[in-house]
Amino acid sequence: MSTLPPTFKPFNLALVQLGQITADKSANLQHARDMILKAAQGSANDEKPDVIVLPECFNSPYGHVHFPVYAETIGFEPGKQFETGKTESESVKVLSETAKETGIWLIGGTIPERAIDGKLYNTAVVFSPEGELVATHRKVHLFDIDIPGKIKFKESETLTGGSSNTWFDTPFARIGLGICYDVRFPELAAISARNGCQVCIYPGAFNTTTGPLHWELLQRARAIDNEIYFAMCSPARDVTAPYHAWGHSMVVNPMGEVIAETEHDEDIVYAHIDPETFAQTRAGIPVTTQRRFDVYPDVSKNE
Repeated sequence: MSTLPPTFKPFNLALVQLGQITADKSANLQHARDMILKAAQGSANDEKPDVIVLPECFNSPYGHVHFPVYAETIGFEPGKQFETGKTESESVKVLSETAKETGIWLIGGTIPERAIDGKLYNTAVVFSPEGELVATHRKVHLFDIDIPGKIKFKESETLTGGSSNTWFDTPFARIGLGICYDVRFPELAAISARNGCQVCIYPGAFNTTTGPLHWELLQRARAIDNEIYFAMCSPARDVTAPYHAWGHSMVVNPMGEVIAETEHDEDIVYAHIDPETFAQTRAGIPVTTQRRFDVYPDVSKNE
């Protein structure tokens, strides 16, 4: 059973739509660090973020052939003491140091992870303002699609799907995690929301085929379904790369309104997360108390 979530308080969110992702992992990490530091300075109106987010696969090119090459062993086990200094993961070390330097919660996008048993995962990592790795989320639903004449992609050729839902607590909110293709499966966000998450954040990398069709639609749907804030952070689009990301990192409020968005170039998206909108939405359209679990099952009870 989930514990009670923290009291929902106002906070500021920054999504780093990272560009310049190359075959050079060290250069990718350095650029990510530079952009985190830039985001930490705040927006033009001087609202500094409390949470910064990187996109999916920010430290390597995106593709199933690249995952084994760039995979790192993290060694994190929920509920057990994790010493960042002893991890083999170069990416975790850089992100931990940067989170501590900025004093900000950092959702470090995703990196290819090699587990102790040799299996590969697409894994999100979360750091506290003290630089502690507090949560990881392994992508549950693997991106296996085939749209004839447009795009074919099979993450399952090298990756294994994760087997758990993930959220973490901050002093201002409980935040649920997912990764990209996970957004197409409403059960995951529903389980997070029914366990007290007021916000869900998914690093992602939709493409230029599915992006214009479903990127915004799915985020607004998940926000409305659960009356929560929902955000996804994409890489910037690089037309010289084999995979063309859609971009358009965005934040949606519980009423389904897009409150912040960018285009496809490298950028930082800032948004203010207001608990009052959350409360008003749930009071005015109280679907969270009107569900008929005597007619259909509550998927969150399977957790």
